[in-house]
Amino acid sequence: MPGKIPSIRQEVFVSQPRKTKKRFSLLLLPVIGVALWLGYKQGQSYLVKPEAAIVLGGHEDRERFAAKLAAQDPNISIWVSSGSPQKYVEKIFAEAGIDRDRLHLDYHAVDTVTNFTTLVDDLKAHGIDSVYLITSENHMRRALIIGEIVFGSRGIVIKPVSVPSDAPSEPIEKTLRDGARALLWLATGGTGETLIERESRNLQSIKHSGRSPEDFVDRDKS
Repeated sequence: MPGKIPSIRQEVFVSQPRKTKKRFSLLLLPVIGVALWLGYKQGQSYLVKPEAAIVLGGHEDRERFAAKLAAQDPNISIWVSSGSPQKYVEKIFAEAGIDRDRLHLDYHAVDTVTNFTTLVDDLKAHGIDSVYLITSENHMRRALIIGEIVFGSRGIVIKPVSVPSDAPSEPIEKTLRDGARALLWLATGGTGETLIERESRNLQSIKHSGRSPEDFVDRDKS
């Protein structure tokens, strides 16, 4: 007897799981890659002894937290990026017994991305290859992604230290947007600030129209 010829319906049924499995494997590869990269970076941070602490301005609690850390580790320098007014920051650290010559205050940054891009060359000029990164817990994910791209491009290892916060986690869109801006800086030297300013102006217009822009504006100028 001649063999039974499989129907088209049967062939589709058999091949469909194979296609699905292949697509799943392709999607899984970048996930595994990112997981391995993050694991490697985390392992690096455990092995290094930071030479400095980077404080992302925006909240006084971060500066007070950094002052306590500096008091516990007299060998690290403290770099505050666009934090509280100079006299106030100096007072916080003076009250913690931190010498003024350990304190570096920089006010060039206008947002989280430029917190890193405005400091990275100064850190390298001072021979710094490893740092504590101090920011609020809800802000750390975005800050760490940007930092790994910007500081990582200069071989600076980051050890994150989160300041406790009751604020809700930032929307993932901010992390993705600023991660892209960090990559743009890596490729071109620009950070896309003008695009963010334009976005903020547009969102202000939306606000006046009655819609809520809160999930999109980068209010954390740290």
